[in-house]
Amino acid sequence: MTQTSDRPNLILASASPRRRELLAQIGITADHIDPAEIDESPLAGEVPARHAQRLALAKAGAVARRWPGAVVLAADTVVACGRRILPKADDAATARQCLFQLSGRRHRVIGGVCIKAADGQCLQRLVTSVVGFKRLSDPEIEDYLLSEEWRGKAGGYAIQGRAAGYIPWISGSYSNVVGLPLHETRMMLDSLGYR
Repeated sequence: MTQTSDRPNLILASASPRRRELLAQIGITADHIDPAEIDESPLAGEVPARHAQRLALAKAGAVARRWPGAVVLAADTVVACGRRILPKADDAATARQCLFQLSGRRHRVIGGVCIKAADGQCLQRLVTSVVGFKRLSDPEIEDYLLSEEWRGKAGGYAIQGRAAGYIPWISGSYSNVVGLPLHETRMMLDSLGYR
């Protein structure tokens, strides 16, 4: 999108290069990138959907305060096994534990999206995709860990990389699993009159 005088700035409240790439895929370029830098720890007893929704809203709110008059887009992706929220993998031990839990099971990827409009209006959506993982052998897990693709990823894997070879099926939005449900995001921006 090109900047026009009658269109407010679009601020992406995320440091994720995947979210920037996904937006570009549907022809949207954020005017500014401003990560929210909030505490993303789950609250005691918090279920995955509520966690994704709360974090998306908190990220949008934190960044909107810094950019009055702008449209702020924030998102959060949660990988859930049952009621358990799998962490972002920052080390190999965490990634290995996530992969053990995902192996041979279905899990949900819940994307929370929040858009704060220039006029203060706030839109929120939750999108759930279901992903099936094959049963992983120990050598497959160790090979995937060597790839380092898991680093910083919710649930310890990236569906757009080598992990795709371990996923026989997916139900729902693929882009949601990558990091941003594109159809829903486009519809939300359209409903706000953002072009």
